[in-house]
Amino acid sequence: MEHRDEELIRRHASHDQQLKALYQEHLELKRRLEAFRNKPYLTTQEQIEKKNLQKLKLASKDRLMELLEHYRRDPG
Repeated sequence: MEHRDEELIRRHASHDQQLKALYQEHLELKRRLEAFRNKPYLTTQEQIEKKNLQKLKLASKDRLMELLEHYRRDPG
């Protein structure tokens, strides 16, 4: 996520609960994925969970980007 996007989130999350919730979800998924990246070996179950988390993170980022596009078009 770009710095510009994170700035928009900080600016608007206080009054946009959906944006705030999506961003928190995105950060939580990112944190969970980091735990897998730090492991030298993943079991088959962990590999499946990692793939599922990656898909969820991508979907949450897509939803975040849709909301941010609104703020890019109408910064007020």
